Amino acid sequence: MQQLKPTIRLHIWLENEEGIVFGSGRAQLMLNIERYGSLKKAAEAMKMSYRAAWGKIKQTETILGHKLIRKMGSNRKGYELTAFGTSITRNFLYWFDEVEKKALKEAESIFPWLTNSYKNTSDIRPDCVDTVCPWPEKSIADKKRPNVPGNAPE
Repeated sequence: MQQLKPTIRLHIWLENEEGIVFGSGRAQLMLNIERYGSLKKAAEAMKMSYRAAWGKIKQTETILGHKLIRKMGSNRKGYELTAFGTSITRNFLYWFDEVEKKALKEAESIFPWLTNSYKNTSDIRPDCVDTVCPWPEKSIADKKRPNVPGNAPE
């Protein structure tokens, strides 16, 4: 009989009365914008429409009162993350990793079997439906302890 070793899957996000502030989907969208330099390509990688991606970015910008992305030169040059966008993405990914570590440790003390981290079982990011969306090798996701949320300069 094969040994049971389930994978922990977490879906956590921040919200308020105005809606979702930030979550795994928005973090993946931001990482894809960083990766591709294009909101259109970032959305396509997640099998999402440009309009839906734009709406999610705008909703979070409105709630937080800060820009997450900015145009690079002309319209044809694409988008890049603002310092605030980089900070909030890094902070969320740090928080997600810390929550997952605590969940794994707690699972070890509760269940009679070992559990896997989602990141250790696949190269696919949470909420990334396109199997070509690996965890970035050198990006904002690799930074250590983040800046204090909301204090990154624009």
